[in-house]
Amino acid sequence: MGGYAEMRLSYLIVSFFICFSISARTIRVGSNRMYKNITAGIEAAEEGDTVLVDAGHYKERNLIINKSIVLAGINYPVLDGEKKYEIISVKTNRVVVNGFRIVHSGVSSLEDISGIKIYECRDVIIKNNILEDTFFGIYTQNGLNCIIENNILKATGKEEQQSGNGIHCWKSDSMRIIGNTVSGHRDGIYFEFVTNSIIWRNTSFQNLRYGLHFMFSHNNAYVTNIFQNNGAGVAVMYSHGVKMFNNYFLENWGDAAYGLLLKEITDSYIGGNHFEKNTSGIYMEGASRIEMEKNNFLGNGWAMKIQASCMDISVVKNNFIANTFDVSTNGSMMLNFFNNNYWDKYEGYDLNKDRIGDIPYRPVSLYSMIVEKNPPAMVLFRSFITSLMDKTEKILPGITPENLKDDHPMMRRL
Repeated sequence: MGGYAEMRLSYLIVSFFICFSISARTIRVGSNRMYKNITAGIEAAEEGDTVLVDAGHYKERNLIINKSIVLAGINYPVLDGEKKYEIISVKTNRVVVNGFRIVHSGVSSLEDISGIKIYECRDVIIKNNILEDTFFGIYTQNGLNCIIENNILKATGKEEQQSGNGIHCWKSDSMRIIGNTVSGHRDGIYFEFVTNSIIWRNTSFQNLRYGLHFMFSHNNAYVTNIFQNNGAGVAVMYSHGVKMFNNYFLENWGDAAYGLLLKEITDSYIGGNHFEKNTSGIYMEGASRIEMEKNNFLGNGWAMKIQASCMDISVVKNNFIANTFDVSTNGSMMLNFFNNNYWDKYEGYDLNKDRIGDIPYRPVSLYSMIVEKNPPAMVLFRSFITSLMDKTEKILPGITPENLKDDHPMMRRL
């Protein structure tokens, strides 16, 4: 009897979804269709319908979606905000926006006007869109379980005050930011009060401030992204439980630029990342309980700057190659752990041939300590006196931190 009841329940569920799918309609919008504009198509739609928009140029002010529908474009119809309006406002759950070119949103110093904005909704999908010349690109406010995927966002603001963020998530949970390309915005991707979310396979380049910016956002992961030639790379601030895997931090140059800034961050993991040609690969301040392993630091000004306010940082099995300075700090007492890293500047020996150096390596040079406290001393770089100071300090350590050393440096690149 129980088996019959379960079979009957399954039949009813399947019948419900078949009836629902049969009742869903496709509403066509275009110059040669019954509905000439998108607003009329949305008004005619019911829950579960698809509004399919022909290619063309549409000036419809602010499109408000307050039904669970699919809004899809054919050959990227253009939605033009005429530099006055927010272009699409999503105000209900389970909406899909797919395949539009969204241009010329309004700009405001008081409102976060966006190309697409999600207002307190869940299960919304924004994918395969091109957004150009929007103030904020895609903005999620109190979103839950939303997907932002395979969008291209371009802005041309010259100053931070005149540009919003490309993908902006505020007070949201379980977000998936996947495969987007963002350039020219203030911050490429911005998370504030966001939890349990993933940022995966995005490219964020030539943004005015940060390629990615975290604030008060816990238990998130960003994986296999490229952050290149931004004002200051990536900033992760006031957060915990952040996982950073297999990302590329490239060519983030400037007086105060870095590949990755960690400020007041705890209990996090940084593994398999590539830091190349940044002013500083990683800059840490007030960080604690961070595990760093299997990262590559190549051709940076400073591979790592670890301020004296950091503690319990584990730096294990990383490669440090062709950096001007490997490690820099502003204090004499270090409570961090270095082991089994490869340092191309290591001049030790390996008598027992176990591929591990027989004497410790001290990655902080006397000259880097002087430059940290007196930046104009950089003019002496590569001079005979700086080489002499560093050689003397290695033999008789006096100023560099005694306990900042790698006791078991690797002889070969990992």
